[in-house]
Amino acid sequence: TMTIHSEEHIVDVHVRSGVYSSDTIFDYTHGYIATRLFSRNACFIMKIKKEYIPELREIGRLAFERETMKDMYSPNNVWAQFQAGSSWLGHLEDWVLYGKHIENLCTGLPLY
Repeated sequence: TMTIHSEEHIVDVHVRSGVYSSDTIFDYTHGYIATRLFSRNACFIMKIKKEYIPELREIGRLAFERETMKDMYSPNNVWAQFQAGSSWLGHLEDWVLYGKHIENLCTGLPLY
């Protein structure tokens, strides 16, 4: 399921698929995406790059197209570089950078 909070510039995506379940937050205000993978008990945080990630106003349209057409092709590949971190003690400046929504999703988990 996808919930778009236009006034907060946040998109919540919940995937319920057994061992492949995850929660993802697109925080356009702070410019980060965080995905919590339940099977790995980890949180992955990525900076939003406008050339690869659709804008907030496009996400709803793309989701509607995908649901309607049940098939969506994208020639873009997204590459990510992982850098391990930790949220157990959570540096205050990191959570200010990532925002409250991502803090709520990832607190207590290893960060990548």
